Amino acid sequence: MLRPWRRLGSSRLQSCRVFDVDEVRFEPPSGAAAETFYRIAAPDWINVIPLAEDGHVLFVRQYRFGTESFTLEIPGGMCDPGETPLAAARRELREETGHAAGEIVALGFVHPNPALQSNRCHTFLARDLRAAGAPQPDAHEEFELARVPLERVPRLIAEGDITHALVVAAFQMLDSRARR
Repeated sequence: MLRPWRRLGSSRLQSCRVFDVDEVRFEPPSGAAAETFYRIAAPDWINVIPLAEDGHVLFVRQYRFGTESFTLEIPGGMCDPGETPLAAARRELREETGHAAGEIVALGFVHPNPALQSNRCHTFLARDLRAAGAPQPDAHEEFELARVPLERVPRLIAEGDITHALVVAAFQMLDSRARR
């Protein structure tokens, strides 16, 4: 039977704008020598699938510095300190699309990379959309909106037009909900 490893201690190596890097020592239950691991400590994230009444999803196309390329994504971002995932979902939807939702449904969460990260990414479905003003990007964001029919999304994933793993996971959650 698997048993958890015992945490021996940790130290913060670096604090960055959107995450911290920690060095953490663990002792395996087998009694083998303790090991040092590195963990990215980040706030929880959210993703929102904004589904319009006509069956189109509101996507955001933006430049991503990690891949130095443009991506097609759904609205998303970090939970601010003290902010619930639901409140963050409402805020990010408004900031990135200029829309508010009459209904937001939690679809679940995933661990973005449990080998290295401590946070979760919560996914929400937003329905009953209404325009609430112009998008309000942060100073370091530039994006354009794209309306895509929901039934076209699986093809965009299969053809490599949607490559963000958390966006792919979000649509899997939506599909799983629809099959229940």
